[in-house]
Amino acid sequence: MSKLFTPLHLRGISLRNRLVVSPMCQYEAKDGFVTPYHSVHYGRFALGGFGLIMLEATAVSPEGRITHGDTGLWDDAQIEGMASIATFLKQQGATPGIQIAHAGPKACMQRPYYGDGPLTKEDQARGDLPWTVVSASALPVGDGWLVPAELDAAGIAKVRCDFAAAARRALAAGFDVLELHCAHGYLLNSFLSPLTNQRTDEYGGDRQRRMRLPLEITRELRDIWPQNKPLFVRLSAVDGSRAGVSIEDSIAFAQELAHIGVDVIDCSSGGVGRSYEHPSGYGHQVSYAEQIKQATELPTMAVGLIVDPHQAEAVVTSGQADLVAIGREALREPNFALRAEQILNAANPERPFDSWPRQFGWWLNGRERKLRQLGPWSAATAESAT
Repeated sequence: MSKLFTPLHLRGISLRNRLVVSPMCQYEAKDGFVTPYHSVHYGRFALGGFGLIMLEATAVSPEGRITHGDTGLWDDAQIEGMASIATFLKQQGATPGIQIAHAGPKACMQRPYYGDGPLTKEDQARGDLPWTVVSASALPVGDGWLVPAELDAAGIAKVRCDFAAAARRALAAGFDVLELHCAHGYLLNSFLSPLTNQRTDEYGGDRQRRMRLPLEITRELRDIWPQNKPLFVRLSAVDGSRAGVSIEDSIAFAQELAHIGVDVIDCSSGGVGRSYEHPSGYGHQVSYAEQIKQATELPTMAVGLIVDPHQAEAVVTSGQADLVAIGREALREPNFALRAEQILNAANPERPFDSWPRQFGWWLNGRERKLRQLGPWSAATAESAT
């Protein structure tokens, strides 16, 4: 029996398998509102058999967007579109999740397909105008980037309120999993990292004070998010630079999150530092998920160049992580989960398409019977048939 295809129970939610679509920004929202593109994009992963589908980093305020194309939950009017997506995912047997985020010093940048850097005159001509960005400290991401304003007490209070309000809207939209984004150099990661946090108040200095704001927000989200629904936190287990956040820092942070009632640690890496100074091959972040799981006894989610069903199966079978998040490979193959089920012999051998959506599974089961009669296809057999 494939462990990857055994359900995972988290509080009152049961995931049909351990495969997750990782949150990946699409930059196709209009003023924070989802569009028909998002409905089709996320719907195909539900049809593709994934257990949990995590919507992309969704800004808690307009100024918290990475780009002008980010989705948002800062306005009650944005709930309806999100609810439509969540409802469809549930109808197809998948669990809908959403990641809420604030881009901090990485806000107000180009959409990646226009350059993936600071806004230019060409971007502004397209209507993507700059706004004031904020961070833990007034340190730009790099040369040519906007210099962020250091958040003062009022700004910190606003950020906390924005996250809380977005969580309530996510609940109203019908999501079953909420994830707090504390990774990749965005706002909450900028507080956690000693490379970007040079504050001298109660939110800066030693590790405990750098963790203060992310922990305060997590406590508020846990109070808002129902006790029968799981709360995830995505963190950068290590910064891009070895001088930044270490795995020991992230273990200490995860232990605090466990005390609050977080259910899963989503283990990514990088985002702070001019380059990535760690190994970056296949499954390069799995070891972080394993170390945090062992130190905290919390379920973890592994992500990062996991591209093969056997590779994903080995992660959960070995106990390195409880969930496997698939990102770019899911974009390449939205049916990754359904194909993995067949490759790992978790499907009904006589009717291998029974777990596919019924609208086309029955077609494929019928064709499979015919294909078995014919044997493997080859150019020679095709030519002889004509």
